[in-house]
Amino acid sequence: MTTFARIAAAASLACIATLTTQGALAQNGYPTKPIRVIVPFAAGSTTDIISRAIADKMSQSMGQTLVIDNRGGASGTIGQQAVATAAPDGYTIMIHSSSHTVSPSTFAKLPFDTVADFAGVTPISTLPNALVISPSKNIKTLKDLVTAAKAKPGTINFASAGQGSATHLNAEKFKMAANIDATNIPFKGSGEAVTEVLSGRVDYYFSPIAPVIGQIKEGTLLALAVGSPKRAAALPDVPTTAEAGVPGSEFNFWIGMMAPAKTPRDIVTRLHDEVVKALATPEVKERFLKLGADAWTLQPAQFDAYIKEEIGSNAKLVKAAGLSPQ
Repeated sequence: MTTFARIAAAASLACIATLTTQGALAQNGYPTKPIRVIVPFAAGSTTDIISRAIADKMSQSMGQTLVIDNRGGASGTIGQQAVATAAPDGYTIMIHSSSHTVSPSTFAKLPFDTVADFAGVTPISTLPNALVISPSKNIKTLKDLVTAAKAKPGTINFASAGQGSATHLNAEKFKMAANIDATNIPFKGSGEAVTEVLSGRVDYYFSPIAPVIGQIKEGTLLALAVGSPKRAAALPDVPTTAEAGVPGSEFNFWIGMMAPAKTPRDIVTRLHDEVVKALATPEVKERFLKLGADAWTLQPAQFDAYIKEEIGSNAKLVKAAGLSPQ
């Protein structure tokens, strides 16, 4: 039986088991009170900003306030645990990033199961990283960078916003696909990383687009490629790393909505549909463009399958990067 077939069968059983509950919920007109949205990162983070943009539109559409509850710390696992143990009634949900699928590999033991304890609602967006480099390096294309790295193995370095961050894993995926030897220089965040690349002290950085789009347009940074599977809407003329000659280098950093496992399927479906509706509004589209984010959705069962698959692929990537579980 295929993964999708197993998911479909499990969904059918869940629907039968919760039929009475769903009928009651339908009669009560969900939602009848505010919905708590746990964001496992601090206020002001990209995940938080996107969460607030979506929650605002969903509040207007659903007639109840979606209240953002920032539960930062421990690489998001504090917020994840709060959702995993919450009542599966649709009044506690989570907006998290693809760090959700990395934590099983970076923590020796978690107090929850990233697959069994959550129900995927839908991805909300992808946030492509742009591979940026200082023009002073005299490297004009991605192939030039690969050639330079192979000419002098071990002399090229790259910045990251910390070990195990999306910027680090994106760079490791590219490094493995390009078969080059490059050294990670971790910083506390994107601000420091961008500064070091601008100065030329660090060779390149897979940066979130928003912090560097100004420098790219001014010409103080050169974007050689984006690390995402598709081109970024904010940088439509910049090729993906695969298009630029390094197949297999794609890294998908996403933000998505999840609920506690056993949340009734009609509620999961309602939340999914409300996210899709919010993403179609001009205000959210404009906000995403400024953030360098691209809208992306899947059906709940597809999102569950995607998460399960990505946990496996990220485990291989974390191991190849030499990261030890905490």
